[in-house]
Amino acid sequence: MVSDRNDAAVWRLSAIVLLGATMSILDTTIVNIAVATLGRELHSTVTGIQWVVTGYLLALAAVIPVTGWAANRFAARRVYLLSIVLFTVGSAVCGLATSTAELIAFRVLQGIGGGMILPIGQLMIAQAAGPKRMGRVMGVVAVPQMLAPILGPTIGGLILQNASWRWIFFVNVPIGITAVVAGLRILPKTKQAEATPLDFRGLLMMAAGLPLLTYGIAEVGNTGTFASARVIVPCIAGIALTAGFALHAVRTPRPLLDVRLYARRTFAAASGSAFFLAAAMFGAMFLLPLYWQVVRHESLVATGLLVAPQGVGAALMMPFAGKLTDRIGGGPPALLGVTVFTLATIPFGLIGAHTSVLWLSAAMFLRGLGLGLAFMPATTAALASLRRSELADATPQLNVLQRVGGSLGTALLAVVLQRAMTGAFTPAGQAAAYGTAFWASGAISALAIIPCIVLLAAERTARIARAAEAAAAPLAAAAPPAQAAAPPPAASA
Repeated sequence: MVSDRNDAAVWRLSAIVLLGATMSILDTTIVNIAVATLGRELHSTVTGIQWVVTGYLLALAAVIPVTGWAANRFAARRVYLLSIVLFTVGSAVCGLATSTAELIAFRVLQGIGGGMILPIGQLMIAQAAGPKRMGRVMGVVAVPQMLAPILGPTIGGLILQNASWRWIFFVNVPIGITAVVAGLRILPKTKQAEATPLDFRGLLMMAAGLPLLTYGIAEVGNTGTFASARVIVPCIAGIALTAGFALHAVRTPRPLLDVRLYARRTFAAASGSAFFLAAAMFGAMFLLPLYWQVVRHESLVATGLLVAPQGVGAALMMPFAGKLTDRIGGGPPALLGVTVFTLATIPFGLIGAHTSVLWLSAAMFLRGLGLGLAFMPATTAALASLRRSELADATPQLNVLQRVGGSLGTALLAVVLQRAMTGAFTPAGQAAAYGTAFWASGAISALAIIPCIVLLAAERTARIARAAEAAAAPLAAAAPPAQAAAPPPAASA
């Protein structure tokens, strides 16, 4: 009965995290498709209104590294509820904005809250579930990450076609209020950890480095090339500051984030796999809607429905992948999933202007199955390999890797597509250009196979070591106690 009560408590906590994560992730994809509408309604240029998206991404990148310290310093429950409140208030004032400048400022507020929701939620789940149940729980909670890129365009299209653009933001308000009320009643009260001083030097480097890197990558979409100074300068500055933080963190007793975790093969391999998978997944999700709209001339709502099979496949597979991860570890399912995901990309490399919708939908569903089998087990393996005290450092780092990987993959495939589209004026030529970009997406996902193999080997080594320790324990317990040492001879008078 105690176990049942504990399981019920973990699932209630997971439901609250699921609600907050769904709200924050869906918001990103919904707003992305409304950029043109926002520019028209607020009388702004494309360059100006693009900061509605970019400002949000920069706020996310700046706040994620500090979430681990904040969770230890103020308790995870308080920080999580505060992040939901900030995101909800930010959503409300975004819907009330009367100018582009106001909307950008309010999106930054939204991003500060949104950046903390997922890493703090994952931290609370990992602490409550423990290594033995983490796969099952994370398999369910990770579903919004797979469904949001699918549902976002569809929901956004329906809102834009039937209501004011302001409802893109107002729709978050009742969900946020529900999440806060339920969180106050259900989330367990967590204790503050030992109060450690904030690593201000590390915070300055990360709070500047990650946004600069994110901004530089995002500018690829505007410049169409990695060779522009608008891309090179912020990317180099961001990488230099991030590398400087890594050196600083190794030498500091209590850094903002403990990068020493990457010295462990399991965590490093699982993190690498998650990085490449995020790059391939978000990059491909940039290509698919464009293909349906540019080459096949589908509406926003129809496009959302046409890309849905991938999300459905991932959502169906994730709970099964979670149970499998708890049973055999994250390495085997992650390796199989990455392989399936990569092979299922081949039909898109051969895509044409009139390729069967049924054939593409089947291939997308298979890609989703592979994605669901790979993405969550890699993340779970990374967290399950750590001690409870290390989770506050691990969850922000995994989120940073996934966001940077997703941004980099999207930017890279945007450049490949733009160059392949040069001179492609016919539907067949445009489809071939998308095929070229999908081959690049397949190559990125294939790179994830390497860390998955390393993860598989690391988990096997860890299992052998645990089995050896378990076998040695009874022998040590049965060994006769050592005889007391004889007293030294008495000294002669």
